Amino acid sequence: MSYERLIAFRYLRSRRQIGMVTLISIISIVGVTVGVAALIVVLSVFNGFSGLVSSILINFDPHVRVEAVSQSESHEYGDIVAFASSQDEVSGIAPFVSGKAVVVSRNLNRVVNIKGIESNKIASVSGVQKSIILGSMNFDEGTGNGIVLGMTLADRLGAVVGDTIAVVSLAGSETLLLQLGQPLIRRFHVSGIFESSNREYDSYYAYVGLAPAQALFGMGERVNGVEVRLHSLDEAQAFKATLEARFGPTFRVLTWYDLHRDLYAVMKMERWMAFVILCLIIGVASFNLLGSLTMAVIEKRREIGILKSMGATDKSIVRIFLFEGVFVGLIGAAAGLVLGLAVVYLQDQYHLFPLDPTVYIIPAIPVQVHGIDLLVTIVTAVGLCSLAALYPAKRAAQLDPVEAIRWE
Repeated sequence: MSYERLIAFRYLRSRRQIGMVTLISIISIVGVTVGVAALIVVLSVFNGFSGLVSSILINFDPHVRVEAVSQSESHEYGDIVAFASSQDEVSGIAPFVSGKAVVVSRNLNRVVNIKGIESNKIASVSGVQKSIILGSMNFDEGTGNGIVLGMTLADRLGAVVGDTIAVVSLAGSETLLLQLGQPLIRRFHVSGIFESSNREYDSYYAYVGLAPAQALFGMGERVNGVEVRLHSLDEAQAFKATLEARFGPTFRVLTWYDLHRDLYAVMKMERWMAFVILCLIIGVASFNLLGSLTMAVIEKRREIGILKSMGATDKSIVRIFLFEGVFVGLIGAAAGLVLGLAVVYLQDQYHLFPLDPTVYIIPAIPVQVHGIDLLVTIVTAVGLCSLAALYPAKRAAQLDPVEAIRWE
């Protein structure tokens, strides 16, 4: 251990009496501890909610979706299907048709998103089949026009498995308004009901077979695109780049993140705002440290003068005070790390902050610790404390040793 660190450490721990400078240093350590603990807890809560949202969305959305840039033109997806099927990272691929339609029942008329996909392929690209709570995902039962509704949508429509509902396509709305044609109306029987724990999906989405969806939207044999599911979600961005490089700008390739970019952008902005605001706690503690070390420079003028007269350089004096800031930051960060992780563990195991299960889909506030968050928090705390020690360190280095010990 260098003598600069030895002096800094002994100065920090070996006070004979608790004076004002010592008290301010203790307050600084407590402030850093509280700030670090708060950051760890809040970032863990953000991680928990982000992980929950991602798991819900990923269970229903494909990892990669490929669509034609111009939907008004006819495009063949055979080459894309053949290429994707030959890739080792792909676990499933299926063409789909999607559009808006009006679901008509005896209780309610509602505009919903209708998605058409082959029933024998839906399990390979989506997790909706695992969320069926009533009936089944088989669209070919009975008349062949089966439809699977979200739980909230079925409840509002007053529909149960076996009921028949009418679906009016918006594809022919232009000719209907000009009184030049008939609206496209198809009758479907409810073959299943799913519950995804996502209010939007459960309220505004319904699934039908691929052929009935093509007939409903007047698409003939065309499809809106293909959906791809990979063995690993982490490969989505690389697979997107591969498809874009191979098939050019004719097709739009979207990953699961691109499908919900606005939602994740808001979550990311909230996370950064919380990080910045909570860093103010550490900033206040660092300001206290600056005052403490500035007072220490005045209090220890004689000792600083003696050190410089014995051969200590200006850089050595600067390092002594910088080590003071680093030690305060490390002690506060270590204590805050223990405190924050303890709160997160207790929340995860014993639900210190529960949620109403009749309103929320989870029993308590979710928490999830990421190693990078811990590293950034510790580096931030130590960095702010070191920065606060910079001014007192330079001031101490500028002391004239002769003037400092003349009257001692």
